[in-house]
Amino acid sequence: INRHRRNHSQHNLTLADIISTQDHTAVEKEGYLLKAKIADGGKKLRKNWSTSWIVLTAQKMEFYKESKQPSLANLKPGYKPECVDLCGARIEWTSEKSSRKNVFQITTVSGNEFLLQSDIDFLILDWFHAIKNAIDRLSKERSCTSKNVELKLRRSSSIELLNSLDTESKEPKPEHRKSLIFRLNYSASDTNDRNRVKSRLKKFISRRPSLKTLQEKGLIKDQIFGSHLHLVCEHEKSTVPQFVQLCIKAVERRGLDVDGIYRVSGNLATIQKLRFVVNQEEKLNLDDSQWEDIHVVTGALKMFFRELPEPLFPYCFFEQFVEAIKIQDHTTRIKSIRSLVKKLPRPNYDTMKMLFEHLKKIAAKESVNLMSTQSLGIVFGPTLLRPEKETGNMAVHMLYQNQIVELMLSEYSKIFGSEED
Repeated sequence: INRHRRNHSQHNLTLADIISTQDHTAVEKEGYLLKAKIADGGKKLRKNWSTSWIVLTAQKMEFYKESKQPSLANLKPGYKPECVDLCGARIEWTSEKSSRKNVFQITTVSGNEFLLQSDIDFLILDWFHAIKNAIDRLSKERSCTSKNVELKLRRSSSIELLNSLDTESKEPKPEHRKSLIFRLNYSASDTNDRNRVKSRLKKFISRRPSLKTLQEKGLIKDQIFGSHLHLVCEHEKSTVPQFVQLCIKAVERRGLDVDGIYRVSGNLATIQKLRFVVNQEEKLNLDDSQWEDIHVVTGALKMFFRELPEPLFPYCFFEQFVEAIKIQDHTTRIKSIRSLVKKLPRPNYDTMKMLFEHLKKIAAKESVNLMSTQSLGIVFGPTLLRPEKETGNMAVHMLYQNQIVELMLSEYSKIFGSEED
């Protein structure tokens, strides 16, 4: 390292310097945050918060277990930081995974989940936008095509895909690399050969039929997860998606009395498997033994609403609902919320009415399942309504989101009932 960095002493080299030297990748941001890894390959882990020095580059994040400004002198020989590949990752604010404030979650395509937190509002917002920008940028770059070609077709739910991506993200062993190169008749050390491989891959990708063409030929059908609500309803000739109806019925059959229903998370790998089955339009029986964990069903239902390109409360209504919840007079506030709800598109209104009627039944069993209207508001607020563009008012918005859902549950009959009620 000193041969490359003659102007630096060993003690003055930071982790950012090391990463830049080794990976030839510019460090975009670095600093301390609280971190908790809550899932590894879809398997849930016990939440354990610790302070980490985090380094963000164009394609990944690295977590270092340093308690002070890291330097080369502090690193043990062979020490490797935990690395997070941001290609295809998802980032979102969450209030249901922790009682701490200002928490956001990063979920990778391999099923790893991380929570990051800071009590300093501007600091956590800065990190959120920096990571989100990196993820968004990766999704547009063709360098990510080998992974994103399936993600763009929304096939990432396949467990086989998740496993393969997890394997691909790891550095291949020399013998594996040699075997692969032997089969392709190329030499990894030969730049020209590598360029020929890239050229062939680009030609193959460019000749692939477009998603629209495949859909027109019936080879790929519109997905349920990740599609607009009105498109799902049009396809099914209904005003409430069948998957939503099936989940609600399943929860009401066997989940009303379950402690922490909707707050407790199910196994991510199983949720992704359920997502895949739904997207393939396979016959779905939620009473099947593979879906026996009711938290998998509730997790998939929350994921469905979270992945809507436009939330259940349409973007154009967000500010209007926020203004309505600010009204001091309780009666006027309810009337204003009711008026806005009545203006919603039919699929949004009918789906919302069915969901809130269901959640009202959950809250009615609060003494058993410990889920009050306030708890449900915290869980569903950020999932059902959010601004089209994140602003510096994130913490304030989250408070209003929770309050709107809580009020609509508490005053369900007045908001969704007939004029005579």
